[in-house]
Amino acid sequence: MKKSVLSIVVFAIALICSTDAVAQKFSDMDKSPLDASTYPASYRESNKLVKVYYSRPFLKGRALSKLAPAGKVWRTGANEAPEITFYKDVMFGGQKVKAGTYTLFTIPSDNEWTVILSTAKNVWGAYFYNESEDVVRVKGKVSKSGKTIENFSIAFDGEGDSATMYLGWADTIVSVPVKG
Repeated sequence: MKKSVLSIVVFAIALICSTDAVAQKFSDMDKSPLDASTYPASYRESNKLVKVYYSRPFLKGRALSKLAPAGKVWRTGANEAPEITFYKDVMFGGQKVKAGTYTLFTIPSDNEWTVILSTAKNVWGAYFYNESEDVVRVKGKVSKSGKTIENFSIAFDGEGDSATMYLGWADTIVSVPVKG
């Protein structure tokens, strides 16, 4: 009897220990979820012009000017700075840009935003932004949205090889033309 009870106890301890040893620890949902935006937007379209990976912070009652201060380099989202990939050479805001992947930064202001493509990679925030890594700086046109945009968003709209990239948050929309 003692032997069978001991066997059961040993088995139970082994089972508990082995479950912990192989159990995965999955993180909670990110507070600023990762998203992607492409042009053309159809996931079935394999001939893309551009794709952006970015994180989408929430306003949560905060002012845009506090989250993306005027005159300061902003990571253009949350967490890592966004990566933008052009699948062919383009005109981005009127400037020539070679096909490739770049990091996207912005400098907000009231009337226009400076939109920056950088060669920096794997960048958290804008803490280590270095102007010497800029590929181009273009001006993004600012307009007001008809409703509040709670989550920072990037979207594209266009026709053929001509599109416009839109950055939207709070009541602000920034637009930059992209042409293949």
